[in-house]
Amino acid sequence: MPPHLPDAVEVLLPEPIGTGLGPDCPVAKTGKSTLWPVLRGLGIALLGVAWALTAHFTSAGNESSGWGAALALTPMTTALALGLWRLPVRWLGALIGLAVAAGLVGFWPFLKGQVALLYYLEHLGVYILLSAFFGRTLFGPEESLVTRMARSVHGGVLSPAQAAYTRRVTLAWSLFFAGMALMSTLLFLLAPVVVWSTFANLLGGPLIALMFVGEYLWRRRALPEEKPATMAEAVRAWKAQRSNKAP
Repeated sequence: MPPHLPDAVEVLLPEPIGTGLGPDCPVAKTGKSTLWPVLRGLGIALLGVAWALTAHFTSAGNESSGWGAALALTPMTTALALGLWRLPVRWLGALIGLAVAAGLVGFWPFLKGQVALLYYLEHLGVYILLSAFFGRTLFGPEESLVTRMARSVHGGVLSPAQAAYTRRVTLAWSLFFAGMALMSTLLFLLAPVVVWSTFANLLGGPLIALMFVGEYLWRRRALPEEKPATMAEAVRAWKAQRSNKAP
């Protein structure tokens, strides 16, 4: 699953028709070209495609691959390194990091023969975290995640219908990611590895994008009287919520 899909979607989606170059337009304020954001979005999208294809070809054959294993371990080790760096006791983080590095070196002959397993664990962890990220906001006194995102798009004001709808959408996203984790597990255990790899590495990103577009279209039907937010605004609200939750 491409980790920066929202970033690419944001810069590739058009702004609402009729915005023009008014005083609030970034181009009118800065005079800078908008070419860089477009190129950045295309670069992120191409990087995501390259990552997915590389992950598929290194794991679908279920063969030993040192660079495939290294690529699969990169996101997990990077996330671990960032977590250890944020520990208040730096020497403890350094000690754990050295222990993990020693373990990777010691188990490297085994790990490079388990490329598909490494990618499976990576995808499983991402989907479970995303499901929990949405699902945990359905409990407790605070509003659900999508409700908060909608408030940021609509200036803090939501109708009762919008509040109820966005809570259901939060549940839908949580179940969607849980379903992706379950399907990935079933295919990994029961299907040929090439079938699992096609689903996990090649179809994960498109299925998330399809879910995003499908929810947007359904929202237009479910809330016909409400002014719909653009898809670009929804992506920016998602990025804002993700940034606010970052430690």
